[in-house]
Amino acid sequence: METKRVVFIGVGGQGNLLASRLLGEAALALNIPAVVSEIHGMAQRGGIVESAVLLGDVTSPIVSDAEADVLIGFEPVETLRALGKCNKDTLVITNTHPLPPFTVSVGQGTYPPVDDIMGLIHAKAGKVIALDGNAMAEEAGNPLSLNMVMLGALIGSGAVPVGAEDMKKTISTTTKKAFLESNLKAFDLGMKSAA
Repeated sequence: METKRVVFIGVGGQGNLLASRLLGEAALALNIPAVVSEIHGMAQRGGIVESAVLLGDVTSPIVSDAEADVLIGFEPVETLRALGKCNKDTLVITNTHPLPPFTVSVGQGTYPPVDDIMGLIHAKAGKVIALDGNAMAEEAGNPLSLNMVMLGALIGSGAVPVGAEDMKKTISTTTKKAFLESNLKAFDLGMKSAA
């Protein structure tokens, strides 16, 4: 089986660790070898959180520079910061909704225009899927379902060997019942955005 290296990057509280775990669980349920690794930066809300899911026959859980097949960025500046993991063939799926760091809110920094960030991402990546994941999560009825939107976009892109029904089955067995409907709706919205 062809190896797929998927890197998730975001800010603490956005749910990217759960998204990577769900992808790993869905792959294992399909008998696809999967390794999930987490690199917590400052994992409290606002800190950088990176995780990776390696599918296929891999020996190391590390995704080195220029090795990612897919980069999923939950926040535009964090996507930009992680571009070193990409090469000219990497698919980048990025949320366009900014979540400026604390330093910006206290006036110690400025947040670059999202159009500038997107220009830099397009210049480096092979293919880019850009979406306002936060707006889609709101539309699904749960602002905290950004991770499901991003997971949906990944599955919708066809970049990994996990289908929509298999992913939804995993989401259904691991999600709190109160959030299941909104999570599945968010997943579907993400899938449509990548089609």
